[in-house]
Amino acid sequence: MNWTLEVVVVPVSDVDRSKAFYADKLGFHVDHDTVIGDDVRIVQLTPPGSGCSVVIGKGAVPDMPPGSLKGLQLVVADLHKARAQLVERGVEVSEIQVVGENPRPQPDPLDNVGFVFFSDPDGNAWGVQQMSVRA
Repeated sequence: MNWTLEVVVVPVSDVDRSKAFYADKLGFHVDHDTVIGDDVRIVQLTPPGSGCSVVIGKGAVPDMPPGSLKGLQLVVADLHKARAQLVERGVEVSEIQVVGENPRPQPDPLDNVGFVFFSDPDGNAWGVQQMSVRA
């Protein structure tokens, strides 16, 4: 039996501002923006190529302090290209960092250990890791 992680709730203070950040700056696809009433709204967004989406909203999502989610991670095949896209879209992103050492040689020295980091407007913290080849 497969167990797939398909949705992560990201706590935000302003749904419209966060939707614009994830869609326009990060390039996530807006799967749906559903308003159920004055106090309930759910927006689901999916990173390109991902099987897992993020949900932001109000009312029907768990009550967590905005900005309290840390350690979310995206994986890309080319960290230089991904960082350049983020910079071009106006995201404040770190320089490329090498975190640790590979236990064995990789096709690209950044595979597994190359990262950049950024936060959304509320301070939810994201990492982007390079993994050009998956086993």
